Amino acid sequence: MSDIVLTIGGIDQLELYGQKNSKLNLIKKAFPELNFNTRGETLKISGDKKQTQKAKAKIEQLVKLIRRDHTVNVQKVKDVLNGNLAYELDESVSDDTASDGPVKSNIIVYGRNAKAIKARTRNQKKMVQLSEMNDIVFAIGPAGTGKTYTAVALAVRALKTKMVRKIILTRPAVEAGESLGFLPGDLKDKIDPYLRPLYDALDDMLPAEKLEHFMQTRIIEVAPLAFMRGRTLDNAFIILDEAQNCTSVQIKMFLTRLGPSAKCIITGDLSQIDLPRHQRSGLYKALDILGDLNGISKLFLTAEDVVRHRLVKDIINRYEEESQRYKEDKKENEKPKND
Repeated sequence: MSDIVLTIGGIDQLELYGQKNSKLNLIKKAFPELNFNTRGETLKISGDKKQTQKAKAKIEQLVKLIRRDHTVNVQKVKDVLNGNLAYELDESVSDDTASDGPVKSNIIVYGRNAKAIKARTRNQKKMVQLSEMNDIVFAIGPAGTGKTYTAVALAVRALKTKMVRKIILTRPAVEAGESLGFLPGDLKDKIDPYLRPLYDALDDMLPAEKLEHFMQTRIIEVAPLAFMRGRTLDNAFIILDEAQNCTSVQIKMFLTRLGPSAKCIITGDLSQIDLPRHQRSGLYKALDILGDLNGISKLFLTAEDVVRHRLVKDIINRYEEESQRYKEDKKENEKPKND
């Protein structure tokens, strides 16, 4: 048995449930073995774990359609339940500028000073879509491809639209040639430099006073991966950044923290592993054994997705070419030689 509690906020609940619960009754009919209970802005789904996850996905799809179109008719509800409506997020409405009407699909959320935070490349747009349709997404790619920034934007949008109650951002405190013990200051001073990229992304998307409030009330948490041990992370959007610097044990620990109403994005760059040489990155194993599970998706960004300085793309391509030559030379040298 499994219980999932969804927070249904930011929409007219009558649009979701229908007059006299007519639309909710369609959902109940599609999942007769499950129990649905509504209270305020929450919807509790109870029953078989696989079925509750399926029902959760359908309801989230309907909520997104309502956010996009402000309404959803009975036929669309039936289409979603029957799998006949291939949902794509082609329009969105900012909670800060709702009176402006629908905006283009590549806008994820509005940040500080009404700045439009956009998915700027094909794979960034795909990352948005995969996150909409899956509870866990692996986003793998080189520096500058916007994977962390896009993930944070998705998390902020989920918080603003009340799809989740909190955001948790974490990364392993590992850097090449450095040790926490030798850095100056207290524990927070030692850890903050490792988490700075996450703070920078948040600074772009939330006003300073609101971000400070969220941090103080722990609505937004930014913490090293070790602090996740022993917790259950639920009703939250969780980002594990720099996952290439996690061991297999650490990634397993992190993934087994997720509660039934959690969403998660794991980002990593397999070309920048800073673990000691005797340790293999756990990201390789996670991608290998988890990528085909229902509800988990993986996306590989490339140099074509780089949105930094124009030379960054060329630099990445040169390093990839050099790495490929090294592998080919090594393979050639390992071939047995004839006497």
